[in-house]
Amino acid sequence: MQQPPPDTRDWTFVINNGCQQCGFEPQPAEQTGARLRATIPRWQLALSRPDAASRSVPAVWSVLEYGCHVRDVCQLYRQRLAWMLEQDDPLFENWNQDVAAIDRHYHQQDPVEVGRAFAAEAEAAAVGFDALRPEQWARPGRRSNGSVFTIGTFAVYFLHDIEHHLYDVAG
Repeated sequence: MQQPPPDTRDWTFVINNGCQQCGFEPQPAEQTGARLRATIPRWQLALSRPDAASRSVPAVWSVLEYGCHVRDVCQLYRQRLAWMLEQDDPLFENWNQDVAAIDRHYHQQDPVEVGRAFAAEAEAAAVGFDALRPEQWARPGRRSNGSVFTIGTFAVYFLHDIEHHLYDVAG
């Protein structure tokens, strides 16, 4: 199966400027849980489509592959949120989404099960963001490329990924 070309853009611009491509508007970070929960039925609907496992263009992920990606992003960001709360300024290793897609066989998974797993992972991440105390939103963390986040900017960056890929699968 042909793999999509790697996305090498630095998407951190969305934290302050939003995303013209998908229409994402940065929100107060405290809304992350609610906005994340609002994506669950939309992702489940997309993953229930009969063509969810088919690529419309060979070099672009299917709805299923995007669904696997956002499920894994929720799990990854929940872990990173925990590190930001437990450690002082943790450094996050690079996560290669393209390698994850191949290693975890995204294209062979069951779309309905991916929808259920996304719902569980998104809800768990939302609970983590909802539980934050006001002073915790400023705790820092860094990506391996040097990008510095607070939990607040990290939340906006994370939510954009989930919402942007809904735009991707909308057709």
